Amino acid sequence: MPAESLYGFFKNNMPRFVHMFPRNIQSVQIQGGGDVRAGCVMFWKYDLGITGAPMTARVKVEEIDDHNKSITMTILEGDVLKMYKSFKAKISFIEGEYGTSKVNWSLSYEKLNDNAPDPDHYVNFAVKLSKGMDTYLRSA
Repeated sequence: MPAESLYGFFKNNMPRFVHMFPRNIQSVQIQGGGDVRAGCVMFWKYDLGITGAPMTARVKVEEIDDHNKSITMTILEGDVLKMYKSFKAKISFIEGEYGTSKVNWSLSYEKLNDNAPDPDHYVNFAVKLSKGMDTYLRSA
């Protein structure tokens, strides 16, 4: 799948993830409506199997770089900040050969204390989300 297709889908269809991943994502709402854009704030309700109950996050889109096909988001509030002082994710879509692409997730975080776990649940979900987008677009 070309990187441009995956990037465009991710950027323009985040609220659709609710239907694609109903076990994990209960809602994605863009504050004030409209499109995902730099500076916008989103509210996510999700369940990654960490607490046994849905979790929430208030997320700010820090940067959208159409040229490099990347999006950077920072958690402002929510359950993840019970384990981490800060949490930022950058997703980049990189063109490969023969119409293929690679999705690269970079997580930057600072643990709240030494007992806080590594964010393995978030890494695993990032992989699931990336593969799910590819499967969804191939079947469309």
